[in-house]
This record gives sequence, C-alpha cells and structure tokens, in this order.
Amino acid sequence: MHPYLRIGDWVVEGYALFFILGWLVGGAVFYLEVRRRGWPLDKLLFAMAGCILGAVVGALLAGILFFDWPEVVSHLTTLELVGKSVVGGIAGGFAGVEIAKKLVRYPHSTGDAFAIAIPLGHAVGRIGCFLGGCCFGSATTLPWAVRYTNPASMAPQLGVAYTPANLYEAVGILLILGVLLYLRRRGVPSGVLGLTYLVLYPVSQLILFQWRTDYETPVIAFGLKQAQLTSVVMLLTIVPIFFLLWLRSRPKGEVDATAEGMIRA
Repeated sequence: MHPYLRIGDWVVEGYALFFILGWLVGGAVFYLEVRRRGWPLDKLLFAMAGCILGAVVGALLAGILFFDWPEVVSHLTTLELVGKSVVGGIAGGFAGVEIAKKLVRYPHSTGDAFAIAIPLGHAVGRIGCFLGGCCFGSATTLPWAVRYTNPASMAPQLGVAYTPANLYEAVGILLILGVLLYLRRRGVPSGVLGLTYLVLYPVSQLILFQWRTDYETPVIAFGLKQAQLTSVVMLLTIVPIFFLLWLRSRPKGEVDATAEGMIRA
C-alpha cells in the first residue's frame, strides 16, 4: 500500500488528501441537506462551525480521559491524531451544534442533516487511513489482508499482513448511512435520524474494536478499549433520549398503554 499518491506532477499524502476530502464532502452534503429542507443557511453555518469546534474539543477530552495527558499534548504539537477519539469527536460535534444554536437562537433540530453528512465524510476519511497505514487491525492470514511496505507509511511493522479494520469501518459507516437514508425516505419524526446515528455508530465501534488491536488501541478497563468505553458512555446517554423521543412521537393513547404495560411488567 502506498501512502503517497501521484496526481499529474503533484505528489500528495493519501492520508491528508482523504482527510481533507472527508471534511469537504461532509460539508457539501450538509449544505445540500440544509437547502433541501429549506433551513436558514446563515444560522446553520454557525451550527456547522459549532460542530467542527465541538468535534475537536470532544475528541481531545475523550483522549485525555482514557490516554495519558502528556501523550495527548505531545501529539498536538505535530498535529497527529494519536490519543484522540472519533466517538468523542462525534459526541462533541453534536454538543457544539446545540451550543451554537443557542447562541444564534435557532430552536429547531438540525441533527438529521448532520446525521447524513457526517457518515459520508467519515467513510471518505477512512480511505486515507487505509492508504496511510493507520487504524488497521491485528496481524492475520486472511486473503484480503493488507501489507504495508513503504517506510513512509504509519504501520509500525513493514511487510506484516494486517486486518483492514479501516475498510471494515468504512463499510460499516456506509451501512449506517443506508439505514439513515431509508428512515429519511420513510419520513420519521424530526430528530430521529440524528439520534439513530448517535446510537448505531457507537454500536459499530463496540464491534469493530474486536479487530482493532494495533498499538494505538490498548485495553483500558473491563476488557474494553478506549473507543469502546467512550461508546458505552455515549449509549448510556443517548438511548434514554431516543426512548423519550419515541414516546413523544406516538399518539397519547399508545403512550399511556405502553407506560401501563411497563408498570405491570
């Protein structure tokens, strides 16, 4: 696998190229979703800025919580992504959106648009991880294993056959996007798409990190790795909110019947 790509006379780092493309694709999809829904673009641009800032802060806070603080700080100086959490970044991004909406006094839900934009941009970014040699899995004998031979790659050992966990994640993200697009076509209540994404992505991380055994993903506690622990915290927060939204979206008679059934149980 080659960490550098040649485009005409230009030689670019594949990881950086797809990282930037991921942000651009996510931003473009969000813009199209905002236009499609007829939302006020000026206020939603503030929401996007809040998402970006919140994602950075959330990724750092989750990294500090589960990694060594000096290690996280040291990587900041070189703009490396070691010690940061994608799950924490997603949670922080959604929190940043809510703060930005409060500042511009925009009362309506916007998570549904972000829920469509973020997965697509994220999947594009994982192609860069695949090319650059990061976020891979354990050594394996599988026929589709990937070997990194270029010294410029981020793989710690050259020539070793690794599980392409980065591609597994890209496929999983696209499957989540497919579920979200299906729900959008079904016309689910406002807010459901955003909460569905915030549930499905942590679940995917709990599964994916069974294969993610590279040097950046040590077991932290209870046999779980950093992303898995962050996912558990995120699920414990989001699932009750999802349940309450589901109750609010149902007719009052059905809600009363559900509550009565839960009491009897």
